[in-house]
Amino acid sequence: MIPKTQPFEACVRFYEGCLGLPVWWVKPDICCLRFGSGYLMVERLDVAASAAKSVAQNPTVLRFHVPDIEAASAHLHARGVAVRVQSFDWGTIAAFVDPDGNPCELAEVWPEA
Repeated sequence: MIPKTQPFEACVRFYEGCLGLPVWWVKPDICCLRFGSGYLMVERLDVAASAAKSVAQNPTVLRFHVPDIEAASAHLHARGVAVRVQSFDWGTIAAFVDPDGNPCELAEVWPEA
């Protein structure tokens, strides 16, 4: 996933500081962060979103599996991130957006089937 964003520095701080993704490399207007066995690249764009993006604007949700959704949600909330926890018959998620309105979620790691 490559979020192209106007609040570039805010998004890099969010993914590195709030979500704990380590920076892999940085070049002008682009930052690449480690994300499991892959990476998340944040690229500067000249247009800012004013609120959470619609599905039409960004149909992708970046989901982070965590061992304790309540603790992870509290961690984000303590850093000023609005998190909405929802329970379903298949599990629990915590939805939030990055500084540019891109949708993200936490989900508890499910046991192997």
